[in-house]
Amino acid sequence: MDANAPVVEPHTRPGEAGAARPQVTELRLTAFRKHRGAVLALGPMTLFAGASGSGKSSALQAYEALALLGCGHDLEAAFPEAADCVPEGARADRQGRRGFRIGCTVDGPAGPVRLDLAVQAVPRLEVVGERLTAGGRTLLTTALRDPARPEVEAAWHTAGAAGVTRGRLPADRLGTALLPLHVAGRTPAQLRVLAAAEQVVLALRSVFACDPWPQRMRKPVAAGPGRLRRGCDNLAEVLHRTRSECGKRHARLAAAARVGCAGEVTDLRVEELGNGTVRALLARGGTCADTPLGRLGEGELRYLALALVLLTGPGVLSVDQVAEVPAAYQSLTVLADGFDRCLDPAQARELVGLAAEMCARGHIRLAGAVFDASCARGVDGVSVVDLVP
Repeated sequence: MDANAPVVEPHTRPGEAGAARPQVTELRLTAFRKHRGAVLALGPMTLFAGASGSGKSSALQAYEALALLGCGHDLEAAFPEAADCVPEGARADRQGRRGFRIGCTVDGPAGPVRLDLAVQAVPRLEVVGERLTAGGRTLLTTALRDPARPEVEAAWHTAGAAGVTRGRLPADRLGTALLPLHVAGRTPAQLRVLAAAEQVVLALRSVFACDPWPQRMRKPVAAGPGRLRRGCDNLAEVLHRTRSECGKRHARLAAAARVGCAGEVTDLRVEELGNGTVRALLARGGTCADTPLGRLGEGELRYLALALVLLTGPGVLSVDQVAEVPAAYQSLTVLADGFDRCLDPAQARELVGLAAEMCARGHIRLAGAVFDASCARGVDGVSVVDLVP
């Protein structure tokens, strides 16, 4: 760390009045699966496009892994198949170790903050190095000095006579997420470190990874608190809650259903079955019988589930956000792999339009993967990143 590096005064901290919402604006896949040296810019709505094997899902996997680490999960939870994350053809070092590197940039009240992470996958999963930088200054570095110990040596910027504070952190966690437990926050330098770390954690914790499973959405579900799960299998439960809480958004969802579902659709409603379960139906109107969602095709079910995700928020989606920070200062990011999977062109266009509309309003950010990007090219507010195998 350079004690003579230019000093960047701390900006408004996350959660304070006037603060911008922290958001991930760049994903770096330095060495991860099929990616080497990839730098992917992320806007309010970004879709990764490309053929099978181009690395679309891998990019979203890296983003989700960073989000899990930001939430305090360990490496095994973030990388359940860590050995597969090592780039193809990567050679082991003299000790037989192989790993991968990822990172991101988070913009917000503390300015652009970079997080870079090096992970050893073989022979044992652990962090071998982490770096947090902002304004040309390194705020945190960690390094695995003794493989026999489950700890990394850490040093964070504190100014003063020593310039840095040294300590040990667990080798299976993200050091940045642990800094608030180790930095007192009494001096301007300590506040600068905390502001940068909190900005990164706040952005990473505001992530909802979504991949609807139609086969699990067909059966009635138990009525409950109505927080949508990753696979959207409890869609009927969530509709049961949101239908009464926000009539305007429910009407927008019904309008989307009219475009994306076959036949006449007048509304989406929920039926209580008397045994503590509920099921969702498409209301047909007139003399036509309502259609249970279980009878719909996979494309219709995925379409409805993704539309519901786009029209709800952190109070409905199962997101581990920072409870002490007001929702107005948090930016929810949806990760949607296979965004156009099973959809016909009309459904894909309508869903892209709905997503662009919600992202433009600032309600959400979206990073997704599509096989065919024709539904998104030329749409205002949508960035398409073409990946090549």
